[in-house]
Amino acid sequence: MNWLKRSKDTDPPNDAALLKLYLETGDLAPLGELFRAHSSMVYYVCYRYLQDSEQSKDAVMQIFEELIVKVKKQEIRQFGSWLYVLSKNYCLMQLRSSKNRQHVAIDDFVEFPLKPHQEDLEEKERQLTAMEKCLERLPEKQKQSISLFFLKERCYKEIVDFTGFSLNDVKSYIQNGKRNLKICMEKNRE
Repeated sequence: MNWLKRSKDTDPPNDAALLKLYLETGDLAPLGELFRAHSSMVYYVCYRYLQDSEQSKDAVMQIFEELIVKVKKQEIRQFGSWLYVLSKNYCLMQLRSSKNRQHVAIDDFVEFPLKPHQEDLEEKERQLTAMEKCLERLPEKQKQSISLFFLKERCYKEIVDFTGFSLNDVKSYIQNGKRNLKICMEKNRE
């Protein structure tokens, strides 16, 4: 946890002065020093919400990256309080984002036996090959949405941002793509 700690022999920095210096110069050093003074608080806020040490460390770094942009867009009177709210909101968005992700296993498209034998492994390989071929036959927008959602495990918002499709279009492409994949897979079984 020493990546979060400040040296005890230095006085706490003047938040307003460091923030002002960053805003005037754009130099990341004062902002880094300002953030480092509050990084323990940010970590513990993240840990409180995310309940995972590694995710919390990642969140601290992501919050710093957001901070670089967001401090320029808002008037900040109490940096510590403002950063607390920013950290809390970031974590809530992460939790909401992961909650909205629907995890559908590949088993929903391909049926696998419980005990794989050589014949079973060959059948599994045939089914995966058939699924890949069926995926390739989908219309491009469905294929792209299905691939991002199921194979790359992206949430709806990430797919919207990546593709430029509307949220309703993404949901429709995924729903129709799933249906078309299932139909294609059933035809291949026959």
